[in-house]
Amino acid sequence: MTTEAIEAPQGRSPWMAGYRSVLRRRDIRRLLAALLISSTGDWAYNVALLAFLFDRTHSLAWVGAASLGRFIPSVLASPYAGVLAERTERIRMMVSSDLLSALLQGGLVVVAVTKGPPVLAIVLAALASVSGSVYQPATAATIPSLVTEDDLAAANALSAAIDQLVSLLGPAIGALLLVAASPAAVFGVDGVSFVLSALIVVTIRTRSHPVDVTEGGTAGILGQMMVGARTIASLPAARLLVAYCALVSFVYGTDTVLFVAVSVHKLGTGTHGFGYLLGGLGVGGVVMAAAVDRLAGLSRLALIILLGALGYTLPTALLIVIHSPALAFVVEVFRGGATLVVDVLAITALQRAVAPDLIARVFGIFFAFMIGAISLGALITPAITSGFGVNAALWTMSLGPAVIALLGFPALLGIDRQTAARARELEPKVALLETLGLFRGARRPILERLAGSAKPATFTPGTRIITEGEAADALYILVEGQVQVSARGEVSGEERPIRIMQAPAYFGEIGVLERIPRTASVTAITPCRCELIDGELLLDALTASPASSSLMESARSRLAVTHPSRQLKFAEADQSPPPAADGQ
Repeated sequence: MTTEAIEAPQGRSPWMAGYRSVLRRRDIRRLLAALLISSTGDWAYNVALLAFLFDRTHSLAWVGAASLGRFIPSVLASPYAGVLAERTERIRMMVSSDLLSALLQGGLVVVAVTKGPPVLAIVLAALASVSGSVYQPATAATIPSLVTEDDLAAANALSAAIDQLVSLLGPAIGALLLVAASPAAVFGVDGVSFVLSALIVVTIRTRSHPVDVTEGGTAGILGQMMVGARTIASLPAARLLVAYCALVSFVYGTDTVLFVAVSVHKLGTGTHGFGYLLGGLGVGGVVMAAAVDRLAGLSRLALIILLGALGYTLPTALLIVIHSPALAFVVEVFRGGATLVVDVLAITALQRAVAPDLIARVFGIFFAFMIGAISLGALITPAITSGFGVNAALWTMSLGPAVIALLGFPALLGIDRQTAARARELEPKVALLETLGLFRGARRPILERLAGSAKPATFTPGTRIITEGEAADALYILVEGQVQVSARGEVSGEERPIRIMQAPAYFGEIGVLERIPRTASVTAITPCRCELIDGELLLDALTASPASSSLMESARSRLAVTHPSRQLKFAEADQSPPPAADGQ
């Protein structure tokens, strides 16, 4: 795990190339399609749920209870949902979540058709929120395994754009279905959307490996959940990014209340104007998704994140003097684009900063914070509005969060400086890796990650560095010195010398690539200095950046000397269709 969270690939490819690269990958296409379908149905169902409860009770209190019934369970369930997303194979769990959600929507259909008790509808909605709480941390943890490092921001931008798009399409579809049919029909459509999502997700080929980092799985529920919280707390950059995301989420929560007041008292569009303003945020997010990948490629992100936060908070004050619905819509389009910048850059940075076996737990806590911040904003704004007036509320929710964002800017700059210093520190190691055929063609962010994880080791003359037959757990980069390679080979006879290697060089790659015991022994001839790269990290790097032909030829020739009957399985995988074609 690294303490650096604000880091980005250098030398971005041409405009929109990142999005095209993402969408050429089969598995990520299917994941995004499933999100689009199920999220659209979910937004439509929310409209139907509120309409059903108001029709049955004619009480706004019941409508408010439904909102709390959905938000509070999500906040409470999200941290443990992240734990489940680590301890369970994620694709299987997402399919199970979809199917359970479909079943609960079927229950709502029954309640609506039979005009059942409103409290039962709220209970079913709460259970649906719990069932769906696993989806966001599982998705955030899965995306990095479906795309390359360079395309990560583009994939997150597409996911965020879908969230914004469905916030427009879903309510509109729900409203149209209510006009043409009934709440029961909308609940049924949402149930079908979850079934379709499950059918798509189950075809994703890339699967996770369940892990448990808490005392072999014996820790209690609280102990399990606290792993993600402690991970965020231990990373200064992660703490800061979560805080900025929580800040803009809080402001979004205030928007859900203020938009109603602005529409009624400022724009003269009645309560329906709420939807227009919320739609403006969605349009802005969809538009900005086309550009945020380029922003993620900048080397210094502190100013970009600050401008995104200010771009979302400060324009709220303009609604004090704006009385044109069209102009207010434009303001919200701008704000929607700004908040997407903060969300995408923060999520991408967290995905890069957190260890793979902790990422879902971290995002379980992350999304709990975001939902909680939205709920807090929605809860306190009515009191401010009724006590001090609409204008005072607009001023407060504009300037207050903006000041908080500005106060955090020095810390953002500090993280930028730390990241730059870290890059300078790693430069010699990166330069060394670039000279080796093993990493020819690898992207710089991948080389920086490998260099940052490399562990130094020194060996005196005569020291056996690796022994034939032992487990292969790391790649050795020979920085200084000379080594003797020897092997018994397949015949298991007397050990014989194979070659002498002089720095800079590497050895130990065959056992790592093939996941087999060491095929040769290596002994230091002179004082040697090495850098050890963890085998799993190496395999992840070669997955993100396909192995060079020189690596494969070198591995084949080395293996042919000691084990001529064995063929490289990794080499066969290297000859398979490229990831752009099959998504693997």
